[in-house]
Amino acid sequence: MFGIPGKQAVTITDKAAAQIAKLMSKDGHEGLRIGVKKGGCAGMEYTMDYVTEVDPLDEVVEHDGARVMIAPMAQMFLFGTEIDYEVSLLESGFKFRNPNVVDACGCGESIKFDDSLPAK
Repeated sequence: MFGIPGKQAVTITDKAAAQIAKLMSKDGHEGLRIGVKKGGCAGMEYTMDYVTEVDPLDEVVEHDGARVMIAPMAQMFLFGTEIDYEVSLLESGFKFRNPNVVDACGCGESIKFDDSLPAK
């Protein structure tokens, strides 16, 4: 929808692809749908949901057996984002390196986008 021909909307690291593929194998999921919604102290939050059926309006990105669908209203906010999976002593989880983010809250759970991008 908002893509550039020949360029994927998001990139997925090998670690993230392995984790997504592992999650997909449970209960026959088709992949993970990522999006954004209003919320959190910085104004917006990422969302991730299991997908059992691909929406024809989703942007689909695949890497090493992993499939990520980007919800239509989130595509402009996520374009250029790298999705990684990190494990540390205290936590593990997906990390989004998003060039469209101008600020984030201290806990890292919510983000703020450039005001020129319309929030939905």
